[in-house]
Amino acid sequence: MTGETITVCAPITLASANETALQPPRSVGQAQVSSRLLQQARGATSVLGELFQTGALRLVFPHGRRDLEAVMVNTSGGITGGDRFEVTATAEAGSQLTITTQAAERAYRAPVGQIGQLTTNLRVEEGAFLRWLPQETLIFEGSAFRRRLSVDLAETARFLMVEPLVFGRTAMGETVHNARLWDRIALRRNGVPIYLDGLEMGPDIQAELNRPAVAGGGCAMASVVFVSPTVEALIDPLRELLPETGGASLLGEDVMALRIVARDGFQLRKSLVPILDMLTEHSLPRSWRL
Repeated sequence: MTGETITVCAPITLASANETALQPPRSVGQAQVSSRLLQQARGATSVLGELFQTGALRLVFPHGRRDLEAVMVNTSGGITGGDRFEVTATAEAGSQLTITTQAAERAYRAPVGQIGQLTTNLRVEEGAFLRWLPQETLIFEGSAFRRRLSVDLAETARFLMVEPLVFGRTAMGETVHNARLWDRIALRRNGVPIYLDGLEMGPDIQAELNRPAVAGGGCAMASVVFVSPTVEALIDPLRELLPETGGASLLGEDVMALRIVARDGFQLRKSLVPILDMLTEHSLPRSWRL
């Protein structure tokens, strides 16, 4: 039998084949992007620096925007147990970068013991301005979702973020009595924390939302943080735009935090859009208005 190669394969048992068939597909996506300041004869503008994307996460760049805008698209249609997504973005010195989403993100029902994860790492260099403006994340019954946002700011960096959450579609009579959510936000300037926030809810999220000290029965909420030398002048006009279930505070001479609780996603957006419009100087991404 000289010259022949014999390959021995382990037999596939019926049990192992069934176990493989029962495993749901997993979505994995990664995107990296940076903005760069370009000096031109007609003035400085922000342009695309580096771009990398793979898997089920894509970035598209609308034309006709004042500065660089990146729109995230989850081609898998949502996040379920076992999915892994990672976003890394840098606004290089002096540049401006806006990141938003094509539509609301959705955290769908997850298999027992499986957690969907989204990790975001942002860096804003000296004199740069990064706007992190994802649309709502919808938390559905049976979901398990862990989200982490980490932001590193240089001394003269500016930063605006919004993180809206909607629990079920109240217009369709949905409630969320069996789901888990872990959410962490950390903003640091020169390595020193200036804003830390943590949220853990579940399994009966609706029962927690019904508590007066949590949401008083509201099923939507949002956090907004703005780091800029202009925050002190803006806080009073912003408070006039807030509903009774919202509040804004100065955490420092250039750091403002704002929170809103609303009955549902429609009411939340009704309050959020004018506020974000003011903070973006009327350059809110078009996807927010569709």
